[in-house]
Amino acid sequence: MTAVVYRRDMPGRNRPTAEDAVTARRVLLDGLARDADIVELLSELAPLHPRNDTFPGEVFLHVAADALEWCGASRAAPLPLQGLREQFLPECTFRGRQNAKLRYAVLAAAAVCGGTEPDLLDEVAYWQADDFWQYATYAAIACIRAAASRADIPVRQACQDLEKRPGHRAP
Repeated sequence: MTAVVYRRDMPGRNRPTAEDAVTARRVLLDGLARDADIVELLSELAPLHPRNDTFPGEVFLHVAADALEWCGASRAAPLPLQGLREQFLPECTFRGRQNAKLRYAVLAAAAVCGGTEPDLLDEVAYWQADDFWQYATYAAIACIRAAASRADIPVRQACQDLEKRPGHRAP
């Protein structure tokens, strides 16, 4: 097996810009607000993903963290991880390693919400696939849907509220 080399390790290449991060965030939130199919949403986001890069996954971790913070998830009032996938991503099927990747993305978002930056390159380099950004998308969708449920408002409204937050700049 050959390890995926992530572009951040390769000097001289163009990195996604802050504008790209804003676009990724907007596409995700607008898609969820209009109740877009997840496959359709991933197709809209795919052109933003540079090959062998974690972008826009970092952006989506921050969106998920914003959703967790927005709904008041905390140590005192945690959002349960158990059942998150089944309840908030019912249209998706994950098997084996896919479940672990999704769990990592959700936990990484929670870490960001708690004030730490996960070492994505260290973690996702051994995945042997260039798919972190997709799992970060799933995690953001699940967290936004869970946050809306916790706040007892439609996902559309949660997306509008999250759209007002400043967002995450490109690394």
